[in-house]
Amino acid sequence: MPTITLLYAGLLGLLSVVLSGTTGAARTRAKVSIGDGGDHELLAAIRRHGNFVEYVPLALILIGLLEMNQVYPIAIHCFGIVLLLSRLSHAFGLTADDSRTIFRIIGASGTFLLTITLSVWSIVTFF
Repeated sequence: MPTITLLYAGLLGLLSVVLSGTTGAARTRAKVSIGDGGDHELLAAIRRHGNFVEYVPLALILIGLLEMNQVYPIAIHCFGIVLLLSRLSHAFGLTADDSRTIFRIIGASGTFLLTITLSVWSIVTFF
């Protein structure tokens, strides 16, 4: 069983709830129920959560499958930590004022590179 992945899935699940909650709060403040109503703060909140749900599930699946294939536990922890820190960095860095913050770049790059690493490691593990 992928018990290490379970830890990171739980932590990322909590982060997802936080991002969802901030989106809901932004919707309430902007008085918008569908779309972003042209509100840049709401749009940023929507994209923070949207980017999270677009990338985290695949990464967690790959991490879990690698763990089930007995990849070194330290590697699984490293993958989970990189994913968690990357998504935190991205969420912190994606603002309505400036979409090119260092935290957003680090978060997006970290997630992108991690997904490539996980994908290649999965293919190599298959063979």
